[in-house]
Amino acid sequence: MKDFELNGRVAIVTGGNGGIGLGMARGLAAAGASVVVAARNAAKNAAAVSELDLLGAHAVALEVDVRDETSCRRMVEQTVERFGRLDILVNNAGTNVRKQPEDYSLAEWRELIDTNLTSAFLCSNAAYPAMKKGGGGKIINIGSIMSIFGAAFTAPYAASKGGIVQMGRAMACAWGKDNIQVNCILPGWIDTDLTQRARRDIEGLHERVLARTPARRWGTPADLAGIAVFLASPASDFVTGTAIPVDGGYSVQG
Repeated sequence: MKDFELNGRVAIVTGGNGGIGLGMARGLAAAGASVVVAARNAAKNAAAVSELDLLGAHAVALEVDVRDETSCRRMVEQTVERFGRLDILVNNAGTNVRKQPEDYSLAEWRELIDTNLTSAFLCSNAAYPAMKKGGGGKIINIGSIMSIFGAAFTAPYAASKGGIVQMGRAMACAWGKDNIQVNCILPGWIDTDLTQRARRDIEGLHERVLARTPARRWGTPADLAGIAVFLASPASDFVTGTAIPVDGGYSVQG
């Protein structure tokens, strides 16, 4: 099982202070990685680091605005200063606003695209020199089943999540020569604060998700830990440019 070990590896998880970000951070930490929790909320960052510390991980928090190029570059610089290297970047930071397409403002469109897609571009570009210098790395982008499906209330969100898959494929082609693998995880309906709000806002959503999902349940943040470890580890060294659903079978239903 040494191919799945992350001892000595250093990971940044943006938006790693809650939800699926924290679920993946737990998995990386349990596999032996040092973890940088990068997000804007200092109190949530501190709570996440305390939880990772209980797993025996070496974890630190950085306050980062992933929509800002300077902040992203500083995040990478501080990580390398602290740990001497950067091996893994999980581009997880994201948000959503659920409306009909005609009801979005341009400001809301830009907020969603910048937070979900532009941030992954900025963080990946900031991480590239450090990974190349270190002999390689792993970039894990977080898409969504809305990368491959449509829904009436997700126009800018779906655009951002479709874009992150295609951006990752382009980066995989460009950076394969540098031993950097770029892959995407497509979470399905995962039980987090964001989706709990969706269930309150969208009548019948809970029942429709259960009816379509062969696993007959919503996912949990822990369901993302294993795939994150696989894509961050040497076990996936010949896997790049992929987009892997983690959705309990939701996406295979006709």
